[in-house]
Amino acid sequence: MTSQPSYVPGHSLLAGRTAVITAAAGAGIGGATARRFLEEGARIVIGDAHERRLKESAAALAEEFGTDGVAALPCDVTDQQQVDALFALAAERHDGLDIVVNNAGLGGTADLVDMTDDQWSKVLDVTLNGTFRCTRTALRHFKARGTGGVVVNNASVVGWRAQRGQAHYAAAKAGVMALTRCAALEAAGFGVRVNAVAPSLAMHPHLVKVTTPELLAELTAREAYGRYAEPWEVANVIVFLASGYSSYMTGETVSVSSQRA
Repeated sequence: MTSQPSYVPGHSLLAGRTAVITAAAGAGIGGATARRFLEEGARIVIGDAHERRLKESAAALAEEFGTDGVAALPCDVTDQQQVDALFALAAERHDGLDIVVNNAGLGGTADLVDMTDDQWSKVLDVTLNGTFRCTRTALRHFKARGTGGVVVNNASVVGWRAQRGQAHYAAAKAGVMALTRCAALEAAGFGVRVNAVAPSLAMHPHLVKVTTPELLAELTAREAYGRYAEPWEVANVIVFLASGYSSYMTGETVSVSSQRA
């Protein structure tokens, strides 16, 4: 196992830009992305379906980075009205937005023979349909504003690779990748880039609660470095895709993984 890497300091890569980030409460990739964006100089408007965690996360970030750069609104991405309200807050508070990170997703484990319609539909509605709703809203905003923009979607290596019990999640994440490619073609004409990240195993407390120790050990053993990713390591790649350093990239899904098979 390799040692954990050192945390990378900010370099003002997103200075003066406004970002909407979904599912940004807590200690996962969304929360890490919110922090990294602030460290890179961005203003953030964060949403999450968990109102208490969102309030606590926003308060902690505002205390550290200042209230001017942090706004929050509860948002369930399965509800278009709540999505619209989140984007409207960014437009009202900062006269528009520049970056949208679609991080909301829902997992679960069930073999197909046991999977219910509700289990299938719930994962698809949050993970794929939610990304569709937010991407559509983002593109409408960017097109009307006429100043370009960036969308970064959170996919998963499971969208490429099979894993037992993950048919609904894999189908949803593969759909996110396809949505990313199609949206990128449509949005290029009005100066908007749409890309995605595909993490393999980024550790956070919620994952520990919904995954058995045996499966976590198996997944970790597949990684070439012999360890899982820290959420901020995925967030670093999201920062890259949101920044000017990826100006010629669109329609791409970047694997954030060292998984061998």
